[in-house]
Amino acid sequence: MTPNNHNLPLASSPYVNARRLVKVYRTPAGEFTALKGIDLQVNRGEFVAVIGKSGSGKSTLINMITGIDRPTSGEVYVGGDPLHTYNEEQMAGWRGRHMGVVFQFFQLLPTLTLVENVMLPMDINRLYNPTERRERAMQLLETVGMSAQANKLPAAVSGGQQQRVAIARSLANDPGLIIADEPTGNLDSRTAESIFNLFIRLAAEGKTIIMVTHDEARAARTDRSVMIADGEVVNEHVVHALAALNYDQLAEVQRRVNPTVFTPGSAIVRQGEPGEHFYILTDGRAEVFVEHPDGHEVLVDRLAAGQYFGEMALISRRPRQATVRAAIDSPAAVAALDRETFDGLVADSPSLRDELQGIIGLRQLQSQVDALDDVDREELRRLTTGAPVRTFVPGDTILRQGALGDTFFFILEGEAEVYVTRADGRETLIDRLTTGRHFGELALMGDRRRTATVRAAGKGEMKALELDQAAFEQLQRSSHHFAADVRDTAAERRTRL
Repeated sequence: MTPNNHNLPLASSPYVNARRLVKVYRTPAGEFTALKGIDLQVNRGEFVAVIGKSGSGKSTLINMITGIDRPTSGEVYVGGDPLHTYNEEQMAGWRGRHMGVVFQFFQLLPTLTLVENVMLPMDINRLYNPTERRERAMQLLETVGMSAQANKLPAAVSGGQQQRVAIARSLANDPGLIIADEPTGNLDSRTAESIFNLFIRLAAEGKTIIMVTHDEARAARTDRSVMIADGEVVNEHVVHALAALNYDQLAEVQRRVNPTVFTPGSAIVRQGEPGEHFYILTDGRAEVFVEHPDGHEVLVDRLAAGQYFGEMALISRRPRQATVRAAIDSPAAVAALDRETFDGLVADSPSLRDELQGIIGLRQLQSQVDALDDVDREELRRLTTGAPVRTFVPGDTILRQGALGDTFFFILEGEAEVYVTRADGRETLIDRLTTGRHFGELALMGDRRRTATVRAAGKGEMKALELDQAAFEQLQRSSHHFAADVRDTAAERRTRL
């Protein structure tokens, strides 16, 4: 067997390291590229799901790792061993000792009993003595809950039970890596869940598992999901950032995305410029600054890989409201989507649209509400997640005097006017509110009755973030500035009332 590649020290390398894998099939109709330079790294003890539609390239990728097929170009290392350099005999010997494979259709030999099927890899690879082989096979059947059926033939047990035996067989030689190709695809949902839970248990015990699946819900319960689309890996940070999108939409993003790297400290977008792209941070860190009227910049947010920015200008069709720079100490890699692609995704995904509105509200709060400048950014993000951003046109009534109320508002854009109805029925204007101001808190601090009527004003739409009583109280506990601002504002409004 070819010796380990000593340029890949195990201590610092992933356990599974597939690099720049290309697979080209030659057919009568011409060449077909199934894999287009794929990289995949899996650490020892990880449970990784590989997801994608039929024909995406996921099974081809697995075949490269198992050695069932060979890459046209590229490298595959497992535990430092260069599998791409092995011939068929070397690969078969290595696989028999270091890898367990579980197939969708079980692949048990029908003329052997269940315990004999589990013993088979030990017999073929001459591992353990004959007495130990049967004892070990019985222990493995016990592990998967099948020891009572050990002497039955495969046809005498159910499909789910056969799959349990197939998993026991994959463990026979105590391999470091288990490859499972659609192991639950031929089972009913209840049995599939029990098989999946068995894999979770094996991973918790330290096995490295790569599982191909169509089931995105179960894939989300593994340590990590790798999405394959059109023979390429969709960047995991893009998948994380755009979790509201379905598989087809993410595949479209992969086709249209433009990766770019920015040097440390360089500007990715600038405040005041028109917005033409949406950005997902895929590596490194970035910082968000807002320029105040006096010319100085204020840091309002820090972004890590998997977060996005640039959506505000695209949605509002207004200039950029902030400057985003790569962190001063490291480069930042981004995936950029043009306006046309971004608009199409937002139009096709109400979930993404709602999520973007929430993020826009959060960023406007961070940049425009001075009273929240001492609130931890993650705490503010948590409190505003799921909070609706309401849009009103001039003249719309937002709050009505005398009505019950259990929410309050931050103005993100536009203006509002506050009116009080006198005993004689006449309305009197007592205040005008602009971007960054809040209202509605008096009802939360009193008997729940609104003390005034608030209407949208000005020449354009007014947008306000609506938060509930719990968020109001938590903000007061989290921010001395906000608590003081609420007290001062409430005293002033009571005086006006």
